[in-house]
Amino acid sequence: MSENVGRSKWVLLLTSLGFFMAMMDTMIVTTASTAIRTQFQISVRSLQWALNAYNITIAAVLLIGVTLGERLGRRKIYNWGILVFTLGSILCALAPNISWLIIARIIEGIGASVMTPMSMSILTNSLPASQRGRALGIWGGIGGLALIVGPSLGGLIVAQLAWQWIFWINVPVGGLAILLSRRHLPESYGQNAPINLVDNGLIIIAMAGIVWALSAVNGSGGMLALMVGGMSLVAGGWFIRRQSQETMPMVPLALFRNKTFVGGNLATAGLYGSMYGVVFFLPQYLQVSQQANALTAGLELLPWTGTLVVVAPFAGRAVDRFGERWVATIGLGLQGLGYLLIALLVRQSYSWLIVPLMLAGIGLSMAGPALQKSVLGAVPSMMIGKASGVYNVFRLLGGAVGTTVAVMIFYQFHGSTFTNGFQATMLGAASMSLVGIVWSRRLHLSKTLTTEETTDFQN
Repeated sequence: MSENVGRSKWVLLLTSLGFFMAMMDTMIVTTASTAIRTQFQISVRSLQWALNAYNITIAAVLLIGVTLGERLGRRKIYNWGILVFTLGSILCALAPNISWLIIARIIEGIGASVMTPMSMSILTNSLPASQRGRALGIWGGIGGLALIVGPSLGGLIVAQLAWQWIFWINVPVGGLAILLSRRHLPESYGQNAPINLVDNGLIIIAMAGIVWALSAVNGSGGMLALMVGGMSLVAGGWFIRRQSQETMPMVPLALFRNKTFVGGNLATAGLYGSMYGVVFFLPQYLQVSQQANALTAGLELLPWTGTLVVVAPFAGRAVDRFGERWVATIGLGLQGLGYLLIALLVRQSYSWLIVPLMLAGIGLSMAGPALQKSVLGAVPSMMIGKASGVYNVFRLLGGAVGTTVAVMIFYQFHGSTFTNGFQATMLGAASMSLVGIVWSRRLHLSKTLTTEETTDFQN
């Protein structure tokens, strides 16, 4: 009995560690962004790819990683993911210029794309049903903790050492995680689904091309941006056509016949598109316009990120009591209101921004769990794995598009000061969050799917 308890603790610890590392590198780079921009002497437009390259790669490769894990072994692919992530971190730390850093972030993203889904699958399959709920709650909380401490830790490292150390710290942690995982994590397998390289290539081209085209449309490559954007749309259309004809598709199109599934995913894209645009610019604003150093900027984000700890448990209960629609709608509204107030108070001292930051954080902490539950609750249990993959693609791709749109707005309105561009960007972020309400209103109250509805998904 004690041996089983010890084994369960190791499984929870090691799967949570991989999830924490993947989530941490989404946020830790934000407070280092000003230092990176200064050292490489680059524009904000170029800097965005230090964040976007990582998120786009995870979104584009995530479904491939899930298929590999199910087929070749979840622990094996999980360890390979940590290894690739660690190697990518080394290359990030050694980057002499922004182009090298972007390529290294892509390599990091390839590793992270399997770390999150495989850690969740290993945890779910390794524990008895009676322990899964509590374990998944702890696992999710540790991932959320990365969002809270990431900016502050990044600020501390940049202030005390150098921005390269936000990546060097992954090396010993990643090496130790691989050694312990090989010893303590059980191997498991899932459905032996075929790996379709054509479909994988099409989804990568579609996602990366659309975001790149948006980022380049206001630059010097307007015609090239239109060409790449057009090719991306063609690739996306071809991917959808192929999915409709395949017996075992990567993305079952039947899922999109459900209004709650569609509305939840589109609202998720709006929620995280708004959030990622802010998380890219807010630390820069605090350092450039408010004259904060990297550590202070990271700490000043805590009223925003720290609300997750306080609000998330209550948000879960609120969803159970009032339903996903109301909690998600109120959350999106509060996030949008918080960003709107920041835009109005942008020339005031930091103390004026604390309450708006808390409102935005409360909104994100409410809407995120509600939307995730609505998406996964809209499909039968046999489809939850696929639905989870689609949800994460919308979350990450929405974040990448949101960051790119924020940069576009910044360049249209920044004029001679960073503050002008940041103010316009915050108005844009508020609009994205509020537009998400249109889709959150399409959510239905939670209900158990009938036999007929389950059959409809299979057909």
